[in-house]
Amino acid sequence: MTTTSKASVSLMTMLALLSALGPFAIDMYLPAFPQMMQDLNTTAASIQLTLTTFMLGMAVGQLVIGPLSDQFGRRKPLLIGALACLAASVLCAVAPNIETLIGMRFLQGFAGAAGVVLARAIVSDSARGVHAAKQFGILMAVGGIAPVLSPLAGGGVIGFAGWRGVFWALAVLNLLMVIGSITIVKESLPREHRSKGGVKELFASTGRVLGNRRYLGFTFAFAFAMAAMFGYISASPFVYQNILGLNPTAFSLLFAVNALGITITSVVGVKLIGTLSPLRMTYIGASGLVVFSAGLLAVVTAGNTPLFPTLALLFLAISSLGFIFGNAAALATDQVKKYAGTGSAVMGALQFTLAAIASPLVGLAGEGSATPMAIVMLVAGGIALLSLITLTRGGAPLPAAAGQEERQPATASR
Repeated sequence: MTTTSKASVSLMTMLALLSALGPFAIDMYLPAFPQMMQDLNTTAASIQLTLTTFMLGMAVGQLVIGPLSDQFGRRKPLLIGALACLAASVLCAVAPNIETLIGMRFLQGFAGAAGVVLARAIVSDSARGVHAAKQFGILMAVGGIAPVLSPLAGGGVIGFAGWRGVFWALAVLNLLMVIGSITIVKESLPREHRSKGGVKELFASTGRVLGNRRYLGFTFAFAFAMAAMFGYISASPFVYQNILGLNPTAFSLLFAVNALGITITSVVGVKLIGTLSPLRMTYIGASGLVVFSAGLLAVVTAGNTPLFPTLALLFLAISSLGFIFGNAAALATDQVKKYAGTGSAVMGALQFTLAAIASPLVGLAGEGSATPMAIVMLVAGGIALLSLITLTRGGAPLPAAAGQEERQPATASR
Protein backbone atom coordinates (compact mmCIF):
# COMPACT_ATOMS: atom_id res chain seq x y z
CA MET A 1 0.00 0.00 0.00
CA THR A 2 1.48 3.35 -0.98
CA THR A 3 0.46 6.56 0.68
CA THR A 4 -0.25 8.25 -2.62
CA SER A 5 -2.57 5.76 -4.31
CA LYS A 6 -6.27 6.46 -4.64
CA ALA A 7 -7.09 3.25 -2.81
CA SER A 8 -4.79 4.29 -0.01
CA VAL A 9 -6.41 7.71 0.27
CA SER A 10 -9.89 6.20 0.59
CA LEU A 11 -8.66 3.59 3.05
CA MET A 12 -6.83 6.15 5.19
CA THR A 13 -9.94 8.34 5.21
CA MET A 14 -11.98 5.38 6.42
CA LEU A 15 -9.42 4.42 9.07
CA ALA A 16 -9.29 8.04 10.27
CA LEU A 17 -13.08 7.99 10.68
CA LEU A 18 -12.81 4.79 12.70
CA SER A 19 -10.15 6.35 14.91
CA ALA A 20 -12.26 9.45 15.53
CA LEU A 21 -15.42 7.60 16.57
CA GLY A 22 -14.31 7.06 20.18
CA PRO A 23 -13.44 10.70 20.92
CA PHE A 24 -16.64 11.94 19.27
CA ALA A 25 -18.76 9.49 21.27
CA ILE A 26 -17.02 10.63 24.47
CA ASP A 27 -17.11 14.39 24.06
CA MET A 28 -20.00 15.34 21.76
CA TYR A 29 -22.68 15.04 24.42
CA LEU A 30 -20.79 16.72 27.28
CA PRO A 31 -22.52 20.11 26.85
CA ALA A 32 -25.91 18.37 27.22
CA PHE A 33 -25.33 16.88 30.69
CA PRO A 34 -27.66 19.35 32.50
CA GLN A 35 -30.36 18.82 29.88
CA MET A 36 -30.03 15.03 30.11
CA MET A 37 -30.26 15.12 33.91
CA GLN A 38 -33.55 16.98 33.66
CA ASP A 39 -35.05 14.97 30.78
CA LEU A 40 -34.23 11.60 32.34
CA ASN A 41 -35.12 12.73 35.87
CA THR A 42 -31.83 11.54 37.33
CA THR A 43 -28.71 12.77 39.12
CA ALA A 44 -25.49 14.30 37.84
CA ALA A 45 -23.58 11.25 39.11
CA SER A 46 -25.76 8.94 37.02
CA ILE A 47 -25.19 11.05 33.92
CA GLN A 48 -21.43 10.95 34.57
CA LEU A 49 -21.71 7.16 34.80
CA THR A 50 -22.74 7.04 31.13
CA LEU A 51 -19.30 8.46 30.30
CA THR A 52 -17.49 6.08 32.64
CA THR A 53 -19.24 3.00 31.26
CA PHE A 54 -18.47 4.04 27.68
CA MET A 55 -14.76 4.36 28.47
CA LEU A 56 -14.87 1.02 30.28
CA GLY A 57 -16.53 -0.54 27.25
CA MET A 58 -13.86 0.89 24.96
CA ALA A 59 -11.05 -0.47 27.15
CA VAL A 60 -12.57 -3.96 27.54
CA GLY A 61 -13.67 -4.11 23.91
CA GLN A 62 -10.17 -3.42 22.62
CA LEU A 63 -8.68 -6.10 24.88
CA VAL A 64 -11.17 -8.64 23.48
CA ILE A 65 -11.45 -7.61 19.82
CA GLY A 66 -7.74 -6.95 19.20
CA PRO A 67 -6.49 -10.44 20.09
CA LEU A 68 -9.49 -12.05 18.36
CA SER A 69 -8.59 -10.21 15.16
CA ASP A 70 -5.12 -11.81 15.26
CA GLN A 71 -6.89 -15.16 14.94
CA PHE A 72 -9.87 -14.37 12.69
CA GLY A 73 -8.63 -11.43 10.60
CA ARG A 74 -9.49 -7.74 10.72
CA ARG A 75 -12.41 -7.25 8.36
CA LYS A 76 -15.03 -9.56 9.89
CA PRO A 77 -14.65 -8.26 13.49
CA LEU A 78 -14.69 -4.72 12.12
CA LEU A 79 -17.99 -5.26 10.30
CA ILE A 80 -19.60 -6.99 13.30
CA GLY A 81 -18.42 -4.23 15.62
CA ALA A 82 -19.70 -1.51 13.30
CA LEU A 83 -23.16 -3.11 13.09
CA ALA A 84 -23.34 -3.59 16.86
CA CYS A 85 -22.22 -0.01 17.47
CA LEU A 86 -24.87 1.27 15.06
CA ALA A 87 -27.57 -0.64 16.98
CA ALA A 88 -26.26 0.62 20.33
CA SER A 89 -26.21 4.24 19.12
CA VAL A 90 -29.82 4.01 18.00
CA LEU A 91 -30.81 2.48 21.36
CA CYS A 92 -28.97 5.30 23.17
CA ALA A 93 -30.92 7.85 21.13
CA VAL A 94 -34.28 6.36 22.15
CA ALA A 95 -33.34 5.32 25.69
CA PRO A 96 -36.40 5.81 27.95
CA ASN A 97 -34.43 5.99 31.21
CA ILE A 98 -30.94 6.40 32.63
CA GLU A 99 -30.50 2.68 33.33
CA THR A 100 -31.01 1.82 29.66
CA LEU A 101 -28.69 4.60 28.57
CA ILE A 102 -25.91 3.41 30.92
CA GLY A 103 -26.16 -0.14 29.59
CA MET A 104 -26.26 0.91 25.95
CA ARG A 105 -23.27 3.23 26.43
CA PHE A 106 -21.20 0.27 27.61
CA LEU A 107 -22.29 -1.72 24.54
CA GLN A 108 -21.59 1.29 22.31
CA GLY A 109 -18.07 1.57 23.73
CA PHE A 110 -17.39 -2.17 23.51
CA ALA A 111 -18.54 -2.42 19.89
CA GLY A 112 -17.00 0.91 18.88
CA ALA A 113 -13.64 -0.35 20.13
CA ALA A 114 -13.46 -2.47 16.97
CA GLY A 115 -12.95 0.60 14.80
CA VAL A 116 -10.30 2.13 17.04
CA VAL A 117 -8.22 -1.00 17.63
CA LEU A 118 -8.50 -2.42 14.12
CA ALA A 119 -7.63 0.84 12.35
CA ARG A 120 -4.20 0.68 13.99
CA ALA A 121 -3.87 -3.06 13.32
CA ILE A 122 -4.67 -2.62 9.61
CA VAL A 123 -1.95 0.03 9.26
CA SER A 124 0.49 -2.26 11.07
CA ASP A 125 -0.41 -5.13 8.72
CA SER A 126 0.06 -3.06 5.59
CA ALA A 127 3.14 -0.92 6.22
CA ARG A 128 6.28 -0.79 8.29
CA GLY A 129 9.05 1.59 9.29
CA VAL A 130 8.76 5.20 8.22
CA HIS A 131 5.79 4.44 5.96
CA ALA A 132 3.83 3.13 8.93
CA ALA A 133 4.88 6.18 10.95
CA LYS A 134 3.47 8.47 8.24
CA GLN A 135 0.16 6.62 8.19
CA PHE A 136 -0.05 6.51 11.97
CA GLY A 137 0.68 10.23 11.93
CA ILE A 138 -2.43 10.77 9.80
CA LEU A 139 -4.57 8.62 12.11
CA MET A 140 -3.23 10.30 15.23
CA ALA A 141 -3.73 13.78 13.75
CA VAL A 142 -7.41 12.93 13.48
CA GLY A 143 -7.44 11.13 16.82
CA GLY A 144 -5.70 14.05 18.49
CA ILE A 145 -7.93 16.79 17.13
CA ALA A 146 -11.23 14.90 17.54
CA PRO A 147 -11.42 15.18 21.37
CA VAL A 148 -10.83 18.91 21.09
CA LEU A 149 -13.34 19.64 18.33
CA SER A 150 -16.07 17.16 19.26
CA PRO A 151 -17.56 19.27 22.11
CA LEU A 152 -17.92 22.12 19.61
CA ALA A 153 -19.66 19.85 17.10
CA GLY A 154 -21.83 18.46 19.88
CA GLY A 155 -22.86 21.93 20.96
CA GLY A 156 -24.10 22.64 17.44
CA VAL A 157 -26.10 19.41 17.26
CA ILE A 158 -27.57 19.87 20.75
CA GLY A 159 -28.65 23.40 19.84
CA PHE A 160 -31.17 22.20 17.24
CA ALA A 161 -31.72 18.50 18.01
CA GLY A 162 -31.17 18.13 21.77
CA TRP A 163 -29.02 15.49 23.45
CA ARG A 164 -30.72 12.64 21.62
CA GLY A 165 -29.63 14.26 18.36
CA VAL A 166 -26.00 13.59 19.34
CA PHE A 167 -26.64 9.84 19.39
CA TRP A 168 -28.49 10.01 16.08
CA ALA A 169 -25.43 11.81 14.67
CA LEU A 170 -23.20 9.05 16.06
CA ALA A 171 -25.52 6.48 14.44
CA VAL A 172 -24.88 8.18 11.08
CA LEU A 173 -21.13 7.87 11.69
CA ASN A 174 -21.64 4.20 12.57
CA LEU A 175 -23.57 3.69 9.33
CA LEU A 176 -20.62 5.16 7.42
CA MET A 177 -18.42 2.66 9.29
CA VAL A 178 -20.61 -0.21 8.10
CA ILE A 179 -20.61 1.00 4.50
CA GLY A 180 -16.85 1.59 4.55
CA SER A 181 -16.19 -1.82 6.11
CA ILE A 182 -18.06 -3.41 3.22
CA THR A 183 -16.87 -1.29 0.29
CA ILE A 184 -13.40 0.03 1.20
CA VAL A 185 -11.69 -2.08 3.85
CA LYS A 186 -10.14 -5.30 2.55
CA GLU A 187 -8.74 -8.07 4.70
CA SER A 188 -5.18 -7.09 5.63
CA LEU A 189 -4.19 -10.22 7.57
CA PRO A 190 -3.86 -13.34 5.38
CA ARG A 191 -4.86 -16.68 6.88
CA GLU A 192 -1.27 -17.93 6.90
CA HIS A 193 -0.22 -15.00 9.11
CA ARG A 194 -2.97 -15.46 11.70
CA SER A 195 -2.29 -16.87 15.14
CA LYS A 196 -3.83 -20.20 16.09
CA GLY A 197 -4.66 -22.02 19.28
CA GLY A 198 -7.94 -20.58 20.60
CA VAL A 199 -8.30 -18.97 24.01
CA LYS A 200 -4.96 -20.32 25.24
CA GLU A 201 -3.17 -18.61 22.36
CA LEU A 202 -5.04 -15.35 23.08
CA PHE A 203 -3.56 -15.24 26.56
CA ALA A 204 -0.17 -16.32 25.26
CA SER A 205 -0.07 -13.55 22.63
CA THR A 206 -1.01 -10.97 25.25
CA GLY A 207 1.82 -12.24 27.45
CA ARG A 208 4.30 -11.96 24.59
CA VAL A 209 3.22 -8.40 23.85
CA LEU A 210 3.44 -7.35 27.51
CA GLY A 211 6.85 -9.00 27.74
CA ASN A 212 8.30 -6.79 25.00
CA ARG A 213 10.12 -4.03 26.88
CA ARG A 214 10.44 -1.63 23.96
CA TYR A 215 6.80 -2.06 23.00
CA LEU A 216 5.86 -1.07 26.55
CA GLY A 217 8.13 1.97 26.41
CA PHE A 218 6.51 3.36 23.27
CA THR A 219 3.03 2.37 24.45
CA PHE A 220 3.51 4.20 27.76
CA ALA A 221 4.75 7.25 25.86
CA PHE A 222 1.62 7.19 23.68
CA ALA A 223 -0.87 6.51 26.48
CA PHE A 224 0.52 9.02 28.99
CA ALA A 225 0.65 11.70 26.30
CA MET A 226 -3.05 10.98 25.76
CA ALA A 227 -3.59 11.29 29.53
CA ALA A 228 -2.01 14.75 29.43
CA MET A 229 -4.38 15.77 26.64
CA PHE A 230 -7.48 14.47 28.45
CA GLY A 231 -6.37 16.31 31.59
CA TYR A 232 -6.30 19.50 29.52
CA ILE A 233 -9.65 18.77 27.87
CA SER A 234 -11.40 18.14 31.19
CA ALA A 235 -10.00 21.22 32.94
CA SER A 236 -9.89 23.77 30.13
CA PRO A 237 -13.55 24.95 30.33
CA PHE A 238 -13.00 25.96 33.97
CA VAL A 239 -9.48 27.32 33.44
CA TYR A 240 -10.41 29.47 30.47
CA GLN A 241 -13.75 30.73 31.77
CA ASN A 242 -13.68 30.64 35.60
CA ILE A 243 -9.99 31.45 36.14
CA LEU A 244 -8.92 33.46 33.09
CA GLY A 245 -12.31 35.18 32.79
CA LEU A 246 -12.94 34.43 29.12
CA ASN A 247 -16.44 34.15 27.66
CA PRO A 248 -17.75 30.94 26.02
CA THR A 249 -17.02 32.25 22.51
CA ALA A 250 -13.40 33.00 23.37
CA PHE A 251 -13.11 29.59 25.02
CA SER A 252 -14.38 27.87 21.88
CA LEU A 253 -11.94 29.79 19.69
CA LEU A 254 -8.96 29.00 21.91
CA PHE A 255 -10.04 25.36 22.06
CA ALA A 256 -9.97 25.32 18.25
CA VAL A 257 -6.56 27.07 18.15
CA ASN A 258 -5.03 24.37 20.33
CA ALA A 259 -6.63 21.72 18.14
CA LEU A 260 -5.00 23.43 15.17
CA GLY A 261 -1.68 23.27 17.01
CA ILE A 262 -1.90 19.47 17.32
CA THR A 263 -2.89 19.21 13.67
CA ILE A 264 0.03 21.36 12.52
CA THR A 265 2.64 19.42 14.49
CA SER A 266 1.15 16.11 13.35
CA VAL A 267 1.34 17.18 9.70
CA VAL A 268 4.84 18.61 10.17
CA GLY A 269 5.85 15.32 11.80
CA VAL A 270 4.63 13.37 8.77
CA LYS A 271 6.57 15.70 6.45
CA LEU A 272 9.75 15.41 8.53
CA ILE A 273 9.85 11.62 8.37
CA GLY A 274 12.80 10.95 6.11
CA THR A 275 14.74 13.82 7.70
CA LEU A 276 14.21 12.94 11.34
CA SER A 277 13.52 9.44 12.63
CA PRO A 278 10.18 8.65 14.33
CA LEU A 279 12.13 7.97 17.54
CA ARG A 280 13.81 11.39 17.47
CA MET A 281 10.49 13.14 16.93
CA THR A 282 8.87 11.20 19.77
CA TYR A 283 11.66 12.39 22.06
CA ILE A 284 11.21 15.97 20.84
CA GLY A 285 7.47 15.84 21.53
CA ALA A 286 7.81 14.28 24.98
CA SER A 287 10.57 16.72 25.96
CA GLY A 288 8.47 19.65 24.78
CA LEU A 289 5.47 18.41 26.76
CA VAL A 290 7.58 18.22 29.93
CA VAL A 291 9.28 21.60 29.47
CA PHE A 292 6.13 23.54 28.60
CA SER A 293 4.02 21.81 31.28
CA ALA A 294 6.69 22.65 33.86
CA GLY A 295 6.57 26.26 32.71
CA LEU A 296 2.77 26.19 32.96
CA LEU A 297 2.94 24.84 36.50
CA ALA A 298 5.38 27.57 37.50
CA VAL A 299 3.15 30.26 36.03
CA VAL A 300 -0.14 29.09 37.58
CA THR A 301 1.37 28.59 41.05
CA ALA A 302 3.24 31.92 41.15
CA GLY A 303 0.12 33.90 42.13
CA ASN A 304 -2.66 35.25 39.93
CA THR A 305 -2.82 33.15 36.77
CA PRO A 306 -1.64 35.49 33.99
CA LEU A 307 -3.63 35.33 30.75
CA PHE A 308 -1.08 35.38 27.94
CA PRO A 309 1.70 33.25 29.47
CA THR A 310 -0.89 30.62 30.44
CA LEU A 311 -2.44 30.57 26.98
CA ALA A 312 0.96 30.43 25.25
CA LEU A 313 2.31 27.61 27.42
CA LEU A 314 -0.90 25.60 27.03
CA PHE A 315 -0.70 25.98 23.24
CA LEU A 316 2.93 24.86 23.14
CA ALA A 317 2.38 21.92 25.51
CA ILE A 318 -0.67 20.65 23.62
CA SER A 319 0.99 21.17 20.24
CA SER A 320 3.92 19.00 21.38
CA LEU A 321 1.55 16.03 21.46
CA GLY A 322 1.39 15.99 17.66
CA PHE A 323 4.99 14.77 17.53
CA ILE A 324 4.25 11.92 19.95
CA PHE A 325 0.99 10.25 18.94
CA GLY A 326 1.67 8.91 15.45
CA ASN A 327 5.35 8.18 15.94
CA ALA A 328 4.95 6.40 19.28
CA ALA A 329 2.05 4.31 17.95
CA ALA A 330 4.05 3.28 14.88
CA LEU A 331 7.15 2.43 16.91
CA ALA A 332 5.12 0.41 19.43
CA THR A 333 3.27 -1.72 16.88
CA ASP A 334 6.50 -2.26 14.93
CA GLN A 335 7.86 -4.15 17.95
CA VAL A 336 5.01 -6.71 17.87
CA LYS A 337 4.17 -7.07 14.18
CA LYS A 338 3.08 -10.70 14.58
CA TYR A 339 0.50 -9.68 17.21
CA ALA A 340 -0.56 -6.30 15.81
CA GLY A 341 -4.17 -6.68 16.96
CA THR A 342 -3.16 -7.54 20.51
CA GLY A 343 -0.55 -4.76 20.58
CA SER A 344 -3.11 -2.23 19.37
CA ALA A 345 -5.60 -3.49 21.96
CA VAL A 346 -3.25 -3.10 24.90
CA MET A 347 -2.29 0.38 23.72
CA GLY A 348 -5.91 1.45 23.33
CA ALA A 349 -7.06 -0.04 26.63
CA LEU A 350 -4.27 1.73 28.50
CA GLN A 351 -5.07 4.95 26.67
CA PHE A 352 -8.73 4.98 27.74
CA THR A 353 -7.97 3.80 31.26
CA LEU A 354 -5.49 6.64 31.82
CA ALA A 355 -7.90 9.11 30.23
CA ALA A 356 -10.61 8.02 32.65
CA ILE A 357 -8.19 8.54 35.56
CA ALA A 358 -6.77 11.89 34.39
CA SER A 359 -10.15 13.54 33.81
CA PRO A 360 -11.34 13.59 37.46
CA LEU A 361 -7.84 14.30 38.86
CA VAL A 362 -7.78 17.79 37.34
CA GLY A 363 -10.84 18.73 39.41
CA LEU A 364 -9.42 17.79 42.82
CA ALA A 365 -8.83 21.42 43.82
CA GLY A 366 -12.23 22.57 42.60
CA GLU A 367 -13.02 24.94 39.75
CA GLY A 368 -10.82 27.82 40.95
CA SER A 369 -7.33 26.46 40.35
CA ALA A 370 -5.35 25.51 37.26
CA THR A 371 -2.67 23.79 39.34
CA PRO A 372 -4.11 20.22 39.16
CA MET A 373 -4.29 20.45 35.36
CA ALA A 374 -0.67 21.57 35.14
CA ILE A 375 0.45 18.84 37.57
CA VAL A 376 -1.41 16.10 35.63
CA MET A 377 0.10 17.30 32.35
CA LEU A 378 3.62 17.49 33.82
CA VAL A 379 3.46 14.11 35.56
CA ALA A 380 1.98 12.40 32.48
CA GLY A 381 4.58 14.00 30.24
CA GLY A 382 7.36 13.05 32.64
CA ILE A 383 6.28 9.40 32.68
CA ALA A 384 6.06 9.40 28.86
CA LEU A 385 9.62 10.75 28.56
CA LEU A 386 10.98 8.47 31.28
CA SER A 387 9.43 5.46 29.54
CA LEU A 388 11.26 6.35 26.34
CA ILE A 389 14.56 6.77 28.16
CA THR A 390 14.42 3.63 30.28
CA LEU A 391 12.44 1.07 28.27
CA THR A 392 13.29 1.64 24.60
CA ARG A 393 17.09 1.36 24.80
CA GLY A 394 18.85 -1.65 23.34
CA GLY A 395 17.33 -4.53 21.42
CA ALA A 396 16.95 -4.70 17.65
CA PRO A 397 17.71 -1.49 15.71
CA LEU A 398 14.79 0.85 15.14
CA PRO A 399 13.81 1.97 11.63
CA ALA A 400 16.09 4.64 10.22
CA ALA A 401 14.84 8.04 9.16
CA ALA A 402 14.74 7.08 5.52
CA GLY A 403 15.18 4.19 3.17
CA GLN A 404 12.99 1.69 4.96
CA GLU A 405 11.26 -0.70 2.67
CA GLU A 406 7.52 -0.88 3.08
CA ARG A 407 5.93 -4.28 3.43
CA GLN A 408 3.52 -5.00 0.63
CA PRO A 409 -0.13 -5.15 1.64
CA ALA A 410 -1.84 -8.45 2.06
CA THR A 411 -3.85 -9.60 -0.89
CA ALA A 412 -6.22 -11.89 0.93
CA SER A 413 -9.75 -11.91 -0.33
CA ARG A 414 -12.35 -9.61 1.08
